[in-house]
Parts: sequence; structure tokens; C-alpha cells
Amino acid sequence: MNILGLNAFHADASAAVLADGQLRAAVEEERFNRVKHWAGIPLEAAQWCLAGEKPEHVAIARDPKARLGGKLWRAAVRPGNWSSLASRARNTARVSRVGIELVSAGIRLGTIHHVEHHRAHLASAFFCSPFEEAAVISIDGFGDFSSVMWGVGRANQIQVKGSVQFPHSLGLFYTAFTQFLGFPKHGDEYKMMGLSALGEPRFAKQVREVVRTQGDQVRLNLDYFVHQSDGVEMTWDNCEPTLGKVYSAKMAEVFGEPRSFRGEIEQKHADLAASAQAVLEENYFAILNYVQKRTGLKTVCLAGGVALNCVANGMIFERTDFRDVYVQPAAHDAGTSVGAALYVQHQVLKQPRLFEMRHVHYGPEYSNTEIGQDLEAAGCTFHRLSEEELVWRTAEQIASGNIVGWFQGRMEFGPRALGNRSILADPRRGDMKDILNRRIKYREPFRPFCPSVLAEAVGDYFENSYPSPFMVVAYKIKPAMRDVIPAVTHEDGTGRLQTVEQAVSRLYWKLIRRFGDITGVPVLLNTSFNENEPIVNTPAQAIDCFLRTRMDALAIGSYLLLKAENRRVSENRAVFAEASVE
Repeated sequence: MNILGLNAFHADASAAVLADGQLRAAVEEERFNRVKHWAGIPLEAAQWCLAGEKPEHVAIARDPKARLGGKLWRAAVRPGNWSSLASRARNTARVSRVGIELVSAGIRLGTIHHVEHHRAHLASAFFCSPFEEAAVISIDGFGDFSSVMWGVGRANQIQVKGSVQFPHSLGLFYTAFTQFLGFPKHGDEYKMMGLSALGEPRFAKQVREVVRTQGDQVRLNLDYFVHQSDGVEMTWDNCEPTLGKVYSAKMAEVFGEPRSFRGEIEQKHADLAASAQAVLEENYFAILNYVQKRTGLKTVCLAGGVALNCVANGMIFERTDFRDVYVQPAAHDAGTSVGAALYVQHQVLKQPRLFEMRHVHYGPEYSNTEIGQDLEAAGCTFHRLSEEELVWRTAEQIASGNIVGWFQGRMEFGPRALGNRSILADPRRGDMKDILNRRIKYREPFRPFCPSVLAEAVGDYFENSYPSPFMVVAYKIKPAMRDVIPAVTHEDGTGRLQTVEQAVSRLYWKLIRRFGDITGVPVLLNTSFNENEPIVNTPAQAIDCFLRTRMDALAIGSYLLLKAENRRVSENRAVFAEASVE
């Protein structure tokens, strides 16, 4: 039995296919059309995942009927924001017609199910986890008129126990301060999280006036927001999603003038980011502790955009009584395609659980023949090597201070490159972060790069050795090791680590092990294989990124390319002038 899961007409549109209870494929539409966070119907992703097969069931991670009464009541009592409500109504109508659009694209359909947004998040967390029983919590901006949902998962069912409804949202609180600090694009919240490490929470008292949590109920001070009164313009259809300003003039009255987009970052901005992060953590842990006490469980599964706040996740064991944690690696909206399919598999069809998500390698894969053809077409000079030679020579390149593109196996699903579509560098070099930003990534200097570390060595470098295979948790690096791996040590002494297991990521584990053999440090700096674009999908995209940036080497399939041997073809594509930071 095949189940097609879809996140459609919402940010990070994606598709996934369950085949006989196992996740066979999952991919975001942005990896095909190259538009970051693309919102629309993921037709290319769905067609790739299905590979010509007909799904018996289609699970859509939105339910237009969810809380319909509340939506109609708000439209009646807030006539001033009918324009924004009309925009959302058009979006909802398109969600209702997803089946028609799939058929028009030549995709044969089975039974269609609409799964409420947060139920899809909950399912993506619990049904992907290794746990038979757990508390399950989803926290984000809004989806189907809710911002928080929690419950208890047992075996193949999740029982919802509570939720938070519009207009209150912990995710929207964080978005408001992200926008206020001059980061307006969808998904920019991680930038404010990175900036927070450079500041002191000296505005925390004032920020606490903006949001509070009572029991499991988040409550915004609505004087600071406009979404409930004037409405917020949103664009979610067939484009990069945009969200209008969500904060009101009161923010400037209390915190001063907002920072302009690309304006200078001053210490007060870092301090405000630190304050918003601190208050987010207070409310996040208030919810988690409430749920823990209500359920009595020591195990928790997390999803929703707020669950990607790795700084907060790194404190769960310190600030709650939970002792086992599973954070969905695609905790943002892309993961709801997987969650919707799993919800139908278990909650609706009552099928037993057969699947555990131990990796995220569910995207396209390309053969050496296909890679070789693209290398020839690009006019590149390359070396075809055995696996042992490829690993040794790549490790030597990194150890000598070079930046290497690493393109292997199936592409990752979700926001993190975890060793199949990665750019790798030496974490021992204190200047490597600046080199990467200057030569390839063009990112804000306060944003950290992440360490991939052998699972068996994590306790040698980090104060917490609990597994973190998906790069969604930041742990404190041991003080004695911060000067050993300075390129992946953030200002607050943490690293958002990926623990790499031999049984899960064999080739990547082997590369890190070889690097450790050479240097004595089994850790690599890992960042996504892209340059102000979605993560590369195809060999041609990887080759192009290698040639037009100042990357030193590319290990792609069985082939190794050196920039020194490809100067001519590289100079034809190069964009060496430093780009403006987005």
C-alpha cells in the first residue's frame, strides 16, 4: 500500500511516500524549482516520490474544515482585515482543490484525506521516533488556526490533550522579534537565534510583557501585534512565501526603532535577540514541564518550527524532567508531508508501526554514469577513484585547509545537510568560519557552522553525549576542546552537532574517521552544499556551485575534482566578487 503525503500551499511545500509502512521517498519542492521555501503544490516532488505509481491514499497536511466556526466568527467581528482574510480564504480553497490539480498533472489518485496541520506535526514526531510511548508536542506560528498542540502517543495512536488557538502563538512572538531585528524573510528566525549568543538578555523584563504561558496556554500581549486586528498580508501560492510585518507600533515605543534590513548590527540588537531567546526558552520549557507533569512521561517527541530552536533543545535535560527526546529532523512545515502520511497509516487505517527515522536520506540519488556525463558536459578535469582512495584524498584535502564539496548518495530531506550534500572544512582552524563566509557562503558573521562528530567520540568533545543525529540540538563544547575545534564553537561555547553513526551513514562516517586518523580530531565542519540557494540536488547543480565559488575540491560520487586543475572552466562561471548578504 502506498500513501502520498503532501504539504501543499504552505511554506516548504513537500511530498513523501510511504510504501508498506516504510518511508520510501521525501523531498521538498524547492530542490527541484530552486526557489527557497517555495509554497504551492509540490507537483515535481510528488511525481518523483511516486515514480509513476498510483497511491491508494493521499494525505494532505491541511484541513480546511478545522476550526471553521472560529474562522467565520473572526471574519464577522473583524471586518477591517477582510482583505487578508480573503487572501487566506483563496489559499484554503486551493488546498481543497489539491486533488484536482494532481489529476491535471497526470497523477492518479486514491482516497484523499485532509489532516489538520498540527496533527500532522505530531504524527511526524511520534511515528518517526523509536518510542512506544511518549509525550508529543508541536509548537509553531500558526497552522489551521492553532499554534500549539500536545498529546500522548502510544503504539500506533496519538491522543490529543490540548492546544493553543489563534491569535496566541509562541512562534509568532519569535517571528515578531526576528522581523523587528531586520530579518524579514521567511525562515530567518535561526538568524536571530545565532545573534542571541553575542548579547546579554538585558531587555528580558520588557520582553516578558509581550508573551506569557499559563499551564499549556500561550498568551500574547496583543498590543504588540497586528495579526488579530489589522491582519497580516501573506503570500503562499506558487512562490517564495512572504509574511507582512506582524508587530505593532508599540514594539518601537518600548524597544526603540527597529533595525532596517541589512542595517548595521549594534550591541543593543544582540542584547534584544538574547532577551527574546531567553523569554522563548522560559515559555518553551513552561509548556514542556506542564506536559511532562500532566502525562507523567519521561520521553518527549517534538515538532513544529519552534522545535528547530537548537539552543533551547540543548537545555531540555537541564530544565525539564524529560530524559529521552526525539526532535523531528524536518520539524518545520516540510515534515508535515511525512506526518500526514503517517497519520493516515496509523491513526486512520490503524496499521501497526514499522518505521523509525534514523536518517534523512530520502531524496534523489544519481549514478556514477550520470555524474560522469555531467562532468564531461561541464568540461571538467577529474579523477575516478576507488572508495578508499576517494575517502583518503578527500580527508587529506580537508586536513590541509581546503574547502571540499561532498556529494554522495541520496539527498537529505529537511533543512539540514547531514553528510550527503555538504560542504566540509577543517574545524581546527580558527579562521575557517571567515574563510567560508568570504569565499562561498556570504553569511552574516555571527551565524555558526556545525560540527559532524563520530558518535563514539562525542563525549570527548561535548558535555552531553546524548545522540543528536539530525543537527537540531546545541550542546556545550567542553572548555578544553573549544580551542581544538574553534571553527564550530559558537560565541556561547556551544555547537549544533550531528552525531554520525557507522551503521547509518557509512561513507560519511568513514570520511570523518579518516580525517581523525590524519589529525587526531574525528570532527568535521559541515555546512549545506549551496550558495544562497536551496541545497543542491543534481550533479549538475553541485558542479556549477563548485565551479562558480572558491571551493577547492569536489568529491562527487566516485570522482574527485580539484579547483587547481579546473581554473579555466571555473573562471568562465566564477562569481568571485563578494555578494551582499541576504
